[in-house]
Amino acid sequence: MNEKDISLPVDGGAQRPSPFEQIRRETDDGSEFWSARELAKILGYTEFGKFRNALQKAEVACENSGQEIEDHFAHVSDMITIGKGGKRKVEDVRMSRYACYLVVQNADPSKEIVAIGQTYFAVQTRRQERSDELASLTAEQRRLYLRGELSSHNRRLAEAANQAGVVEPVDFAVFTDHGYQGLYGGLKHRDIHKRKGLKKSQHILDYMDGEELGANIFRVTQTEAKLRREGVQGKQQANKAHFDVGREVRDTIERLGGTMPEELPTPQESVQQLRRKEEKRLAQGPQLSLIEGDTDGDDDSGE
Repeated sequence: MNEKDISLPVDGGAQRPSPFEQIRRETDDGSEFWSARELAKILGYTEFGKFRNALQKAEVACENSGQEIEDHFAHVSDMITIGKGGKRKVEDVRMSRYACYLVVQNADPSKEIVAIGQTYFAVQTRRQERSDELASLTAEQRRLYLRGELSSHNRRLAEAANQAGVVEPVDFAVFTDHGYQGLYGGLKHRDIHKRKGLKKSQHILDYMDGEELGANIFRVTQTEAKLRREGVQGKQQANKAHFDVGREVRDTIERLGGTMPEELPTPQESVQQLRRKEEKRLAQGPQLSLIEGDTDGDDDSGE
């Protein structure tokens, strides 16, 4: 089974990748794994034999959690290079992210790097679990989740725009329209509202399907990043940045052969109606919540 190293880009040269992410590897089919020997070195174990105790405890914990050990701990033999170009066969274990989480929980707690590893794998394992959960969502559930994400990102974009000099509500409305015009082929907020056939009290963001919400999330996140990264100052420059990003997203959709956002169907049910369905579902017992905060009043038109 061939493997390749995964290197994550350093953000502006200011931050280094996590040492645990630096030793993350992939098989040819894209499955990720970590080498027990490499993890042992990072955790400060000078002898692999001493690390076996943590491995064994982790496998027991894996079995006790109802998981198949073989799904997370693959015992293999690898060849390592020794002096004068010789090679020697050594045992190793290829571990899943969850396996690494269990291992660091059972490693020597006196080592500072172990505490860092515990935090890292706890966070990353939860992210993977959430990703798996979201992958099984229905179209309605995915739409509700994405609407919540867009609401959060819109608030961050508003903060970045404010720092760039877009302060007054009327200026923010103009700023937002520039983003829509780039993404929607010249259409402004009111044009999209009219095209969707909505009432005055209804918000366009609440009547977008998952694909349209996704395109707008890309527009919003990349505009925020551009404003902050380039230190954009002034209303005109901020407006131009928003339009340019929206246009780039539209061009990308076109290159991929996708449907332009203004041509996508308008859902019959609003996000508020989906929210009520979700609240009823959650009332039936503990489940993954898709309600990421209140989106009422989260109309980004500035009106």
